[in-house]
Amino acid sequence: MGYTIAKYYLLNKMDISIIFLIIALVLAVDIHEFAHALVADKLGDPTPRLNGRLTLNPLAHLDPIGSLALLLFRIGWGKPVPIDPFNLQNPRRDSAIISLAGPASNLILATILALLIRLPGASQIPILFPLVITLIIICVGLGIFNLIPVPPLDGAKIFFGFFPQEQVAAWEEALNQYGLIILIFLLFPLFGNAPLINILIMPIINFILNLLLPMNLGLSVV
Repeated sequence: MGYTIAKYYLLNKMDISIIFLIIALVLAVDIHEFAHALVADKLGDPTPRLNGRLTLNPLAHLDPIGSLALLLFRIGWGKPVPIDPFNLQNPRRDSAIISLAGPASNLILATILALLIRLPGASQIPILFPLVITLIIICVGLGIFNLIPVPPLDGAKIFFGFFPQEQVAAWEEALNQYGLIILIFLLFPLFGNAPLINILIMPIINFILNLLLPMNLGLSVV
């Protein structure tokens, strides 16, 4: 499932409208959920395809409550892609691969877009250029956020999927039981106005953005 926090700001040289932000969020969540569905289908599980999720149509992936929460509270989620582990050859490992596909798709898309905006004349397109920059930032943020190994984020299935169940059974049970509480705690502002999650992942996000985006844009994520 693609969770995202819409607390991204372009600093110094760009003023991005809320419309660009919404478009970028929809596209980022759309590619994230489609990647889950595509990889599940490739690994032998037809459940996403049978449920109409093997599509890039955003309407198939947007969750009404998650979308409303995103607009009201700046945290939201896409509609979970249904998976039947019994259709997978190695349910635990393959479920981890399917979960990894979502964040990976966001980071891959951000990398491709970062290469495109370096093409001659790209910065001269007044509407497309700021939209692409916004989408890059949202994709990096969405991808890294979902790699946190706390349920219900993708990172939990990724982390536990590559370990023998008997070795991590106690940790897995505890995180599945208290994961949502832990996630809320991470999102709660403890240090001034900044939640703990900012301290954990914003340095990583900014590091990736500094690699991807042209230095003369003066961009940062806070």
